[in-house]
Amino acid sequence: MSDAVMVDPATLRSEVQAKYREVALEPDAEYHFHTGRALARHLGYPDDVVSALPDAAVEAFAGVANPMALHPIDTGEHVVDVGSGGGFDSFIAAGAVGESGAVIGIDMTPEMLERSRRTAAELGYDHVEFRDGLVEDLPVDDGWADVVMANGVFNLVADKRRAFAEAMRVLKPGGRLQFADIANGREVPEDAVRDIDLWTA
Repeated sequence: MSDAVMVDPATLRSEVQAKYREVALEPDAEYHFHTGRALARHLGYPDDVVSALPDAAVEAFAGVANPMALHPIDTGEHVVDVGSGGGFDSFIAAGAVGESGAVIGIDMTPEMLERSRRTAAELGYDHVEFRDGLVEDLPVDDGWADVVMANGVFNLVADKRRAFAEAMRVLKPGGRLQFADIANGREVPEDAVRDIDLWTA
């Protein structure tokens, strides 16, 4: 295991999947992080945009900020939402790109994918697709995306170099990586980094 990968990626994925499976199935339960409409409001998402979405699209939202606040998503763009969860950011991006654009959400948790696909059908969004995949191995063609966005996802990936390399691979030349995440300005002790329970605590 290299210095860059301090925990076993497969074990970490299993832990993350278990946590977000709970969120997908019981979005109103108590977690160590906030979820849903109250969180979206707290993070500054436009009220009119969020209120237009059905509960199924919002209640399992568990992001850390609004990656679309970094730069607006434009009509006709191709967007990849890495770690799309229940589809909240994907659906907002879909509204922005319109039917001339396209959005691909990528997630590894079957229950989240089922939720997002069901909501896409309910909304009649034919230009949104949700694919089963990993941050470190995105099921998207090289150079397809104008924008790759992620919300509270890269911090949950063991091999960050590979994750960012994948984001760059699927971006067109001149494309944009827009992500919101949790960062720590202090050095974390190695024993804490290797404690997999702390990654999802």
